Amino acid sequence: MLFIDNTGITDASINLAIEEYALKHLPMDESYLLFYINSPSIIIGKHQNTIEEINQEYVKDNNIQVVRRLSGGGAVYHDLGNLNFSFITKDDGQSFHNFLKFTQPVIDYLQSMGVNAELSGRNDLQVGEQKISGNAQFSTRGRMFSHGTLMFNLNLDDVQASLKVNPEKFKSKSTKSVRSRVANIKELLGTDMTIEEFRAGLLRSIFGMDPSEVPQYKLQQADWDKINEISKEHYQNWDWNYGLSPKSNVKHTRKFPAGIIDIRMDIEDSLIKDIKIYGDFFGVGDVVDVENALRGKRYDEAEVREALADLDLKHYFGRIEPEDFIGLVFLEE
Repeated sequence: MLFIDNTGITDASINLAIEEYALKHLPMDESYLLFYINSPSIIIGKHQNTIEEINQEYVKDNNIQVVRRLSGGGAVYHDLGNLNFSFITKDDGQSFHNFLKFTQPVIDYLQSMGVNAELSGRNDLQVGEQKISGNAQFSTRGRMFSHGTLMFNLNLDDVQASLKVNPEKFKSKSTKSVRSRVANIKELLGTDMTIEEFRAGLLRSIFGMDPSEVPQYKLQQADWDKINEISKEHYQNWDWNYGLSPKSNVKHTRKFPAGIIDIRMDIEDSLIKDIKIYGDFFGVGDVVDVENALRGKRYDEAEVREALADLDLKHYFGRIEPEDFIGLVFLEE
């Protein structure tokens, strides 16, 4: 495995472009580790409706950058007190959804520092009932990354103020606010340290050697040219980060083991004239395939069932049964 040094860049639109570039363009016979720290920003999950995830007024007033990532999952707030890690590897067909495989090295380091972290639920690292890390994954063309946050010294008031939280998230939880569910790693350490020291310690723990000796892939000018191109075309693009929500007169939302699935449909003359699927689920396939299969079909259970018959819904959403998804399409509020 090679370490990629992002040279201290804190622009989320560049850091996510480095990650995508490494995934799609670096030699496939190697695995890579990328660390990055972003200035205040909200990173939106691939399938989420941005406008409904953020407090627009607060985001604007505080110059918080909004960038959509490639992976699914929920929206997260980043600032200079948050360390992000990304393992970029081959997709061996068994690693997608296996969050423990990629978080175990992080858990090992945290536990060595006296922080009793464990993988909890789908994709979180928690200490007791408090979350210290969220993780997500993306796969394409035989490659994947598993990336996560490490809330080292995050401004938790900004987390609370900048994000809107779907109430579906809390239906099975005893706590009712983001602020009460999260904790900073710095508060849990038995010793005082900076985020730079924490980062160096994690790098040392993962590679088993001094950070100065860790093998690296050094980004060259040709790499940076392509990274900047990806950033401009993708992560600095309003259509990607926000996009336009289609007209809809039906909204059905439910939380499944796979995550929240939110279906918006424009039903006209008993036809599904348009459809958009949002949520914080993790899937390998692009849900556009599911939308295209249903668009133009009669809003009728037999026809919807037939339209979906050849699609493996687990490929698009993760842990969900076809009956549950069809039930959501025709959910009676």
